[in-house]
Amino acid sequence: MPEIIIKNVTKRWGNFVGVDNLNLTIEDGAFITLLGPSGCGKTTTLRMIAGLETPTTGEIIIDGQTVFSSTKGINISAAKRDVGFLFQNYALWPHMTVYQNIAFGLETLKWSKEAIKERVSEMLKMMKIEQFSARYPAELSGGQQQRVAIARTLAPKPKVLFMDEPLSNLDAKLRGEMRTELKRLHVDTGSTFVYVTHDQLEAMTLATKICLMNEGVVQQYDPPLTVYGQPANLFVADFVGNPTMNFIPGRIGSVSGNSAEVELLGKKFTFTSCCPLDGLKGDVTVGIRPEFLPISDNGSIVGSVYSTLPSGMETTVKIKVGDTILSSVMFGSLNYDVDTDIRFSIYSDKILLFENESGRMFASGSMK
Repeated sequence: MPEIIIKNVTKRWGNFVGVDNLNLTIEDGAFITLLGPSGCGKTTTLRMIAGLETPTTGEIIIDGQTVFSSTKGINISAAKRDVGFLFQNYALWPHMTVYQNIAFGLETLKWSKEAIKERVSEMLKMMKIEQFSARYPAELSGGQQQRVAIARTLAPKPKVLFMDEPLSNLDAKLRGEMRTELKRLHVDTGSTFVYVTHDQLEAMTLATKICLMNEGVVQQYDPPLTVYGQPANLFVADFVGNPTMNFIPGRIGSVSGNSAEVELLGKKFTFTSCCPLDGLKGDVTVGIRPEFLPISDNGSIVGSVYSTLPSGMETTVKIKVGDTILSSVMFGSLNYDVDTDIRFSIYSDKILLFENESGRMFASGSMK
């Protein structure tokens, strides 16, 4: 499977910059999700790699071949880039059966009848839709149509499979099932997948790496658990995670080596990092994931219950401390009366400190 290299790619429409100086390397066989809010440039990025959109400047290389270069005047068409594209609306031919839809691209590529029959049978089996081969798209459910669309896209054995929010039209239960199938499909095919989504759950569960974008600029490009546990900045920390990370105003006191005194929530704590904290001073933002604020009778911090949101497997408790509302996540179904006092602690070695001005995350450690 190919490596994809994107060098200094920019896309402009007049004065509007859709993607700004993008540099990205997608490894062989990776499952990359382009994640971010609407209008951040993720779909534009996908379309530029696929050849459906022309960059303003930069260079794109797929499997060692330069498919676009603004300086060399190269712009290979999408049809010749040997990639597959899975659209949001599936784009199945309504007058063709499932078998005919999957075979259509192979016929266009002049495959022999025997080769087409063998490949279509292989795809029907892989996607578990053999029993629907003679049906038309209108006779299928949304999930079944999605499987047909995937089979049709994979049939010509493209080097890369591009997917633009392919699950957004499905209900929540079916989305979950299709996420499982897509992850399994990635393993079975060994193909390189590039997947656009605004759904962080999809990105976290599917990707080998997440490329998180905002306003056309890459904010972080790392494995999902790194993005979650070591976000590069406040935007990443706020965008990834549900409930979102707690951001608490803090102030740095004395600093000694890897330790610093941090004042927050009306109390003083000792923050210990694995790295020296020299030069750390002034106001900071302390980032704490909800699961790191456990509620217990012997907790060191007192607050009051603002609301309780049980969801079955876990319960989100909103805690008010002064003027600050915090989120705590507890395992199981719990219930607390509104406005009653509650005690909780800060328990983790993954407490984060962010610079207020730049938003950059500059230290991770424990707080006691």
